[in-house]
Amino acid sequence: MALKIYHLSTCSTCHRILKEIPHLERFELQDIKTEPITPEQLDAMRDLAGSYEALFSRKAMKFRVLGLHERQLTETDYRNLILQEYTFLKRPVIVIDGQLFVGNTKAVVQAAVEAAR
Repeated sequence: MALKIYHLSTCSTCHRILKEIPHLERFELQDIKTEPITPEQLDAMRDLAGSYEALFSRKAMKFRVLGLHERQLTETDYRNLILQEYTFLKRPVIVIDGQLFVGNTKAVVQAAVEAAR
């Protein structure tokens, strides 16, 4: 998992960020819609991120629809939800030599771009 990007090919934000990553050809790209993340991949991401919650997107449409905003979610809940529904993974997730960059904030993207140089 040295150089990998978990993304959604239908996401315009992911497309924009991928264009910013230098030497993108060195990365393995995984479209999480067509190639779902495995429990092992998610556990490896958690090991780098520190928690499943750090990988979880509260902006996903189903977050409110399922009433999850009204529940106190556990780490097990976050893990199971991400594995059940790809949109719950905060995107993109960029792995660069043991460093993890999660999400699309300007600071995270800039840090990933710098690390990819």
